[in-house]
Amino acid sequence: MDDMIQIEDLTYTYSEDETHQVTALDKVSLTVKKGEFVTVLGINGSGKSTLARHMNALLLPTEGTCRVNGMDTKDEENLWKVRQTVGMVFQNPDNQIVASLVEEDVAFGPENIGVEPSEIRQRVDKALATVGMSEYAQHAPHLLSGGQKQRVAIAGALALGSDCIVLDEPTAMLDPQGRKEILSTMVKLNKERGITVVYITHFVSEALAADRVVVMEKGRVVMEGRPEEVLSRADELEKMGLEAPLAARIASSLKKAGMKLPEHIVSLEDLAQNLA
Repeated sequence: MDDMIQIEDLTYTYSEDETHQVTALDKVSLTVKKGEFVTVLGINGSGKSTLARHMNALLLPTEGTCRVNGMDTKDEENLWKVRQTVGMVFQNPDNQIVASLVEEDVAFGPENIGVEPSEIRQRVDKALATVGMSEYAQHAPHLLSGGQKQRVAIAGALALGSDCIVLDEPTAMLDPQGRKEILSTMVKLNKERGITVVYITHFVSEALAADRVVVMEKGRVVMEGRPEEVLSRADELEKMGLEAPLAARIASSLKKAGMKLPEHIVSLEDLAQNLA
């Protein structure tokens, strides 16, 4: 599997005022493979959103490198190709909506890069169908639910031709149903279309769908592995302000009470089977 994103010793600092420098990312190294679904977990201030913005060159490293499909994001000649390759979906979908009709909003990206009108029509139709929003093509975006708006934003990235979609806290402003819709949409795109997904969130339960989970704290990667390896470490997650899955928390408490249970229990089904 080839690399989609390669981050090596990436440090990002910014000036809070004239005398104070803040280090938001501290020598972060991370590789995302093509076709992989990676979830990045962390509380507010952990650096996860700053990391996300480096993946399509919205931010550039102070030190170290970020490469997308081998392209160094610090090279200005690569800028538009990088942003076409890696689409971004942000926390507030209203900040991404630019048109008065859903289909016009999805067409905005392809129009900006000079795609032929007939090709744009095909891309828009296919993208809206993929995210289950075809029937809303002629609707005004501001009348949609939060989850529907996020699906329109995802369709916009697909219409642009993005091979990778980075979602920065895409469900933070949504109700449970909206959160479920967005996560299932991204799982479908990853499994059926081979889209590389980097999913930034503080909802630990959403990380269960990933191939790999990365946990950040104070600008550094502090855990990394398969979901069951990372999310079963209930005590460590809670020390970082993250709530581990219920099954992992119960398993941890039972082990402390002397019960022998296997490692890596993260689902209630696994817990029930082992207790039986």
